[in-house]
Parts: sequence; structure tokens; C-alpha cells
Amino acid sequence: MPRAVEQQAAKAVLMVRPAAFASNPETLASNAFQSAAVATEEMAARAQTEFDAVVAALTAAGVHVCTFDGRLEGDCPDEVFPNNWVSFHADGTVVLYPMLAPSRRRERRRQIIDALEREHGYVIARTVDLTAHEAHALFLEGTGSLVLDRISHVAYACRSPRTHEQVLNDFADRLGYTPVAFDALDDSGRPIYHTNVVMAVGTSFAVVCLEAIADPTDREAITHRLEDSGREIVAVELDQMHDFAANLLELEGRDGRVMTLSACALSALDDSQIYRLERHGKLLSVPIPTIETFGGGSLRCMLAEIHLHR
Repeated sequence: MPRAVEQQAAKAVLMVRPAAFASNPETLASNAFQSAAVATEEMAARAQTEFDAVVAALTAAGVHVCTFDGRLEGDCPDEVFPNNWVSFHADGTVVLYPMLAPSRRRERRRQIIDALEREHGYVIARTVDLTAHEAHALFLEGTGSLVLDRISHVAYACRSPRTHEQVLNDFADRLGYTPVAFDALDDSGRPIYHTNVVMAVGTSFAVVCLEAIADPTDREAITHRLEDSGREIVAVELDQMHDFAANLLELEGRDGRVMTLSACALSALDDSQIYRLERHGKLLSVPIPTIETFGGGSLRCMLAEIHLHR
């Protein structure tokens, strides 16, 4: 299909306020960033407070936030991470993704997509539904599994139990992307569950944990591809990656580009890395310790960027 012209930084995001946030036992085995805990009302309330602070910070920066309430019924402890089940593209495409954990599949809500069109005025031209891959135990968890260079139409993805190359290729064929698959390992030699904790791609920069990329040939090829696209690479170390330093998202705010990341991620960066990033936009950080610790995802994971036109 013809490639749509798309900006890297979206002006709007979809967020889902968690109704019953908890540490999901179904996702622990494949997510080394997540800690186990017994679900409590206090934990859920803390997660909601952190969520509200993120919405307030983004809104103050001039990013349009479309918020939807989570569901008390249905056992959806990870619904605060909607970017894993849906993505939105400038040509009017909505993509639905296959997810590993059965509880996470229940997060997909057609009424949210309908409300974006009906109540928020976004134009949706087609839906690409990849969820049939679940029947074959093949998964691709949205822009957790995918880090998209939307300008050059390149889809980066590190293989893991949640990211299968067959589904990556299906996505790439249907949306006109070039797939770049690689293996990424943590300091224990385990596959890293999502690509968006390994790297982030902005308009003119990329944050990458290069030492996590297992094959030196892949490491070199990804470095060259990013540099050839005109991006400055800001490399982070493995310990910084474990503090979510690469899990950030560039958005378009009222006064220019903002890079959203958690307070934990920001504190992991050194002065030189911060200086280099701030040349590309304003850093916007919010503390979300409950969501990070027990959800195993950081601020970028809470944001499904909306590239649809209104």
C-alpha cells in the first residue's frame, strides 16, 4: 500500500485510567521489570493518583489527552498500558494486536475506538486486526513490541515471547514498513520482553541500549540505520535501561516537542545524556513508582499516540 506521510511526534494520546490496577501474575514470567504483589485497594488507588498526575502534566504541556475509564469488571490489571493492544496511524489505520496473556486480550475495547471517531472527531479509514495470530500462539504487543520510525517507515522489534517475527512481518506488509528484528538480552541473559524498553525513536534522536542488542552485527546495523536517518543516538547502559531510561516518547506540545519519561528514568540519566536530549525538546517527567514496579512498564507504555487526523 502507498506510504502515508506521518510525523514522528503525535499531538494527542489515548490513555486508560486503571480501575483495578494490580501486579498481573500472567505476565510475570516474561517481564523481568515487574515485581509480584498481592492486589490491594491501596495499590490501585496509588496507580490512579499516578495516572492523574501524568494526564495533568501532559495537558499542561499542551498535549491532547483522550482519557477513558477502565473497567472494574473483566479482570484487566494492565489496562493502564493501552499501547499494547492498539495503534493509530496517519492514513486512518487502526491496528489491533495479539497479546500473550489472556487477561490482556480483554483490554481490547471497540467502544474506545468508536468513541475516538464519534466523540473526538478522528477519521478512521480501516482497521487491521492481527489478533487471529493468538490462535497460533504468535504475539506482537503493539508499540511495546514495536518501536516505529514513522518517518522512514521502519519497525524495530526485539524477539521475545511477546514479539514474534511472523506477526512483525504481517504488520510490516499491511502498513508498508520495513521490519528490523533483533535479539535483546538483559544482564541475566533473558530476552527483553518489549522493544520500547530497549530503545526510543524521536524526530531527530534515538535513545538505545546498544549493549542489550545480542548480535554485534545487529548492533552495528541498527546504529547505521538510525544515523543514516539523521538521528543523534543517545546510548544508555544496561542498568539505566532497567530504570526505564530508554522508555520515553516524543510528543508535540503547545510550545514544541516534549519527551515524556518517568521520574525514575530521568534520575537514571547522567548530565551529558540529559543535555543531549534537551537539545531535541523539553523533558517532561512524572513519578509513577507503583505502575512501574508492579505493572512492569513505564510512562511511555501508558501512552497510545494518536496520529489520526480530525
